[in-house]
Amino acid sequence: MATGADRRGTLAIPQAQLSLPASSTDELDRAVATLRDRAKEWLHLAVADRVELLERMIADTRRVAGEWVAAAARAKRYPQGSPTEFEDWQGPFLTVRNLRLLRDSLRDIDTHGLPVPPGEPTTHPDGRVVVPVFPEIPHLRAVYDRMHGEIWMQPHVTLDDLHHHQARAYREPSSLTPRVCLVLGAGNVAAIPPTDALYKLFAELQTVVLKMNPVNDHLGGYLAQAMAALVERGFLRIVYGGADEGSYLAGHEGVDEVHVTGSDKTHDAIVFGTGEEGARRKSERRPLLTKRITSELGNVTPVIVVPGRWSDDDVLYHAHNIASMLTNNAGFNCIAAGNVVTHRMWSRRSDLLNALRATLREARSRYPYYPGSEDRWRAFVDAYPHAERLGPEGDGYLPWTLIPDLEPDVEEDIAFAAEAFSPVLGEVALDAPRDVATFIDQAVEFCNDRLWGTLAATVIVHPRSQKDPPVAGALDRALERLRYGTVAVNHWTGLAYAVMTTSWGAYTGHDLHDIQSGRGVVHNTYLYEAPEKSVVRGPFRTVVEPPWFVTHRRAHEVGRRYLDVEADPSLRTLTRLMPALLRP
Repeated sequence: MATGADRRGTLAIPQAQLSLPASSTDELDRAVATLRDRAKEWLHLAVADRVELLERMIADTRRVAGEWVAAAARAKRYPQGSPTEFEDWQGPFLTVRNLRLLRDSLRDIDTHGLPVPPGEPTTHPDGRVVVPVFPEIPHLRAVYDRMHGEIWMQPHVTLDDLHHHQARAYREPSSLTPRVCLVLGAGNVAAIPPTDALYKLFAELQTVVLKMNPVNDHLGGYLAQAMAALVERGFLRIVYGGADEGSYLAGHEGVDEVHVTGSDKTHDAIVFGTGEEGARRKSERRPLLTKRITSELGNVTPVIVVPGRWSDDDVLYHAHNIASMLTNNAGFNCIAAGNVVTHRMWSRRSDLLNALRATLREARSRYPYYPGSEDRWRAFVDAYPHAERLGPEGDGYLPWTLIPDLEPDVEEDIAFAAEAFSPVLGEVALDAPRDVATFIDQAVEFCNDRLWGTLAATVIVHPRSQKDPPVAGALDRALERLRYGTVAVNHWTGLAYAVMTTSWGAYTGHDLHDIQSGRGVVHNTYLYEAPEKSVVRGPFRTVVEPPWFVTHRRAHEVGRRYLDVEADPSLRTLTRLMPALLRP
């Protein structure tokens, strides 16, 4: 069995070749100088002026969206106009959603002094303050079928002082100093670089130099057009290059802090350096980089399947659900399903696995566009001779791969200790007692203690099971005890990423020397400053097939119309969206 502490975290991801020339040192210096020069103006810019910038960016993003999506499809080598295109429509429509939500929060600040969430904050039985933040508009419930999201605040926050933990940059601008932030953009999901930058710009009021990742630097020109309102004023600069340019900027005397979405290996290289010297610095707790650094660094994402009396349709729906957690973006997501956690004695376990196999066999094979994916995939299939290759292989394509019957007690198992970032999904069956509540408790303990990372987790539970008081109590305990920055009930945690009003980031408490999934949050458009986790709940089965399901045949049409809805969530745009959602 291939194991070992050296494999904890994300397996090695080599740097991609640049498709655009790297920015020169002079260009990087000029970018930072401009941002330093504009940082004070940005810090003190009137809220109304920020609103105007956001409104312009909404319009500009819509204008370039089609070209943006087409460029992404070409780079990832799937047919344009196919359902797969939905994943890249998410780039512009999630950017527009983020822009609109920030605009509305700033309007609230102008009118009420603080952003106004859609529900009244309450106190959870364990004492934590819970703030309902999704859906933000009542009639969006027609799109987000019975789904809702909450931010759970850290234990020290109370209802009485909640307002002191919201939008401090706007309440107390004199407490801040002008700052420049380097955002090292992610290479996998097109919405990540702009929304990470927007959080630093509008939540923390820092000017931003955004370095595109070589994997998706071809999108930089579209982002520059979409965010031209900020670029023209010198509040944002977009630059290009690889590790050398990123390292230069991170150490630049004109850059005050760094945000990275990527792997823990990238984080540690920035903070401690590389090779033996970097490892020694980390062990001695002597970072090279002493600036503030925030980060989102991936996860071995668990999907806890609570046993229950499922129908055949239930089994098929959640086979599609779980398969989609892997197939989206060819498996190159920090929250791609890593391990399905099941009860070994559940009567429908084999039915679910067989339906999952069938779904993956029927799913379109994807070009493994992310560097090093074949080596990472190979590390898993070599470690587990019983790994099942589901679908065609060869000609540069990797098959969807299921590794069932993982042993939960194997120490430092690669499937538990390392994020695959390739088309691999594990399944681990727990030998729990037959009572469901005990299984839930054991599954939480397994995920917290054995799986690497703390970014996000899913729990799937039948509503009939929740009518049993012990099961309902165990589910409540799970939501409280799971040490993850986001917990999703019944759906992929990618939905929680897309919500934008919830916080997105690792569970609190990691230090630089055991960074796991990172530190800090993004999204969080109501601007809360002490979130512990976000919880997003959805129905066990939706009325219509979610467009992110790999089986949805009109997902690309839905993606185009979502852009209009997010820019203008009116009854008119919703009416245009519904036919694409409802047609099979």
